Amino acid sequence: MRILSSWRFVLGTACLLIACGAARPAAAIPAFATQTGQPCAACHVGAYGPQLTPFGRAFKLGGYTQTGGQGWQSALPVSLMLLGSYTNTDKGQGGPASEHYGANGNFAMDQISVFLAGRVNDYAGGFIQGTFDGITSAFHLDNTDLRVTAPINTGDSPLRLGLDVNNGPTVQDPFNSTYAWGFPYVASALAPTPGAQPLLAGGLIGNSVGVSAYAWYDQALYLEAGLYNTYGPTLLRMTGTEYGPGATNSPAPYLRAAYEWDWNGQSAYVGAIFLHSDINPAAASYAASGVLGRDHYTDYALDGGYQFLGDGTNVVSFLGIFDHEVQNLGGSVAAGTSSQSNNALNQIRANISYYYQQTYGVTLGWQKTWGTTNPLLYAPAPVSGSANGSPNSNAFIFEADWVPFGKAGSWAGPWVNLKLGAQYTLYTQFNGGSSNYDGYGRNAMDNNTLYLFAWVSF
Repeated sequence: MRILSSWRFVLGTACLLIACGAARPAAAIPAFATQTGQPCAACHVGAYGPQLTPFGRAFKLGGYTQTGGQGWQSALPVSLMLLGSYTNTDKGQGGPASEHYGANGNFAMDQISVFLAGRVNDYAGGFIQGTFDGITSAFHLDNTDLRVTAPINTGDSPLRLGLDVNNGPTVQDPFNSTYAWGFPYVASALAPTPGAQPLLAGGLIGNSVGVSAYAWYDQALYLEAGLYNTYGPTLLRMTGTEYGPGATNSPAPYLRAAYEWDWNGQSAYVGAIFLHSDINPAAASYAASGVLGRDHYTDYALDGGYQFLGDGTNVVSFLGIFDHEVQNLGGSVAAGTSSQSNNALNQIRANISYYYQQTYGVTLGWQKTWGTTNPLLYAPAPVSGSANGSPNSNAFIFEADWVPFGKAGSWAGPWVNLKLGAQYTLYTQFNGGSSNYDGYGRNAMDNNTLYLFAWVSF
């Protein structure tokens, strides 16, 4: 088939680049279900994702190479995803939420994504996601994860070694406590969100290239080490992305360790992540030059989770991560965008979910951020600013979902899947305050957000 041979050429070229130390900038989709012959519920809690079951984690760490599907569709590596929504905050933002949108009560086609995904051969596979962003009306290269991997004979305890190319720290991670695939799995791009986030939470996701090596021993111990560099200006333009806090001055080391236990339809794991980044701040035109000096970010994160899967009738998950970030912002001080060099930022994210028959789900999430007061870094501004220079925020997220398909025997399975959801985010603190947090009269509760969404893939 021409499509299949083209896909093998693309992935084969990417895997060759892995071996050479270069990369191109990934998502779980029906193409994987047709390839494996398994319903979406086999890999994903709630029959949709992106939260993975132990089977799903094994498929990912195995390089997306497992087979089992039948017929021509098992070799078709293309899928499409659509996400549409309605967003309403407790109080309008005093102006358009984004270009071409009103201040409140907005319907949107959040994104349209095309995936090229699947195995190349027994040792290589991955996925590439291209997205049209309906909010900004722009195309960009989205999550990307390409792998070369092989099992190693060590006797009774299996060992798998792999090389991975991805476009951001935690995009390649198999656990949903981490940031790229963590709850909330979708959220409104038209609602205000807290300004302070650790670098590990997304500052290098989508705008960098990472190459890492990993080992998975006895389907329990996971170890990974890699390096990340942000794109250059040309690649930023080509992929439709932009810098977060700035450009990496040197490769940013990333370390990951986790240990998982699986027993009697249950699983649990604990893990840790380390990321250190030397960043040329993005102020003015200095993102690539480093003329103003550099900012240094060091993230230390601990995460873990528990899943009760049973026979699939009642599924319970608990996931959490704590990140402590040490910041030395000498470059931003020189640029006039930080009040002092030495800062710290902390964040906790945790959620618990329940699904009945992999169809009806409810999730409660909690996100708390706190750190050093910095009046220039967290300056007053309408809606997005902080009146007291504090990064502290606290939110509770409630979500109810209905997934009618994605199980064995579902209509049009596994080609069509749908998730309908209602999400409400409640803020008790936002950018350092509960009342008049921005210095312009806005309260934290004004940003409470109702988000209704329809998420379909085929």
